[in-house]
Amino acid sequence: MKLLKNHASAVALAILPFTAIQANELNPDVSVILDGYYKQNHTALSHRDEGFGLGHTELSLSAPIDDLFEGRLTAALEDHEGETELELEEAFLQTTGMPYNLSVRGGRFLSQVGYLNSRHLHEDDFVERPAAYRALLGSHYFDNGLRLNLLLPTPFYWQIGAEAFDGGKLSEGDEDIGVYTVNTHFGGDISRSQSWQAGLSYLNNRQIHGDHGDDHDEGHDDHDHGGHSHGAGYTGENLYIADLVWKWAPEGNNRQQQLTLSGEYLYADDLNEHATSDDVHKGWYASAVYQFAPQWSAGVRYGEVNLKEPHGDHFHDQELEETDVMLAWSHSHFSTVRLQYTHQEAYGFEEADNAVMLQYVMSFGAHGAHGF
Repeated sequence: MKLLKNHASAVALAILPFTAIQANELNPDVSVILDGYYKQNHTALSHRDEGFGLGHTELSLSAPIDDLFEGRLTAALEDHEGETELELEEAFLQTTGMPYNLSVRGGRFLSQVGYLNSRHLHEDDFVERPAAYRALLGSHYFDNGLRLNLLLPTPFYWQIGAEAFDGGKLSEGDEDIGVYTVNTHFGGDISRSQSWQAGLSYLNNRQIHGDHGDDHDEGHDDHDHGGHSHGAGYTGENLYIADLVWKWAPEGNNRQQQLTLSGEYLYADDLNEHATSDDVHKGWYASAVYQFAPQWSAGVRYGEVNLKEPHGDHFHDQELEETDVMLAWSHSHFSTVRLQYTHQEAYGFEEADNAVMLQYVMSFGAHGAHGF
């Protein structure tokens, strides 16, 4: 009788993981991110219209599929020029049980080039991504493709990755594989209170052809040229990104206080067949965000972007300097209200202006931890 009980217990333990997996398949984690705002004026390269608007609102489903795979589906709703747009932002499978710290992701997902791009927009500390991101990556570049990551067995964090994408979400073209990326991120702890991470990324856009951008004329609207979420307004065959982040929290307790310093530099060349070595897109930003109390944070960000707008066989210069100052109140991990002032100085952008923005970001349902 005792042997029978032991056998029954062993069988129950053996089938428990499969029962849990089957239950989780029927009950995936569901999360909703509500993003709404009021914006005083139009601004250059912005993806948010003047007045009241719907920001990057997300509905996400995720669950383990079995002991080797997990999946995620994310749909995003946004207002743009008076219309509400629905976009499938993520629909991917990810391996969870590969040896040697390897992982493979396939489907539609956010590229992991740079620091901000792989993060969802609701994780940001400011209402919009920096101007360089809005111009060169359409705020956040996602596409259909395949990713391979390797976490190296080093005493510090070191990951290397490679991606191959269709490329249709970055620029128009007819290549089967239009975009390749390689990237690496590494970092570690300086002390109990300090940590850092650095990264280098390269994106090769095979969709760039000689006639790219030739259809732009003198009368185009720079508000449309920002690309929105459907692609970058400015592209080159090669895009290089360097990023650096440093964080401080007393004894590592970031619930009470935390200071985050971050910055990135983006550089794109080989813009089209008419471009010379001097015709490049480049931009950078640096930000400081201080959580001075459990529910309050303040931040400042400055960035510049220098762009070349194609007109037939020549280019027109465009420059934008942008300063953002924000104050945010988070009643909990699930709710944030943010007040931001943006100051722009520009050459070649008619809509450059100053703007006050009020934003809320609310989430309910499953809400995983954010990245570093």
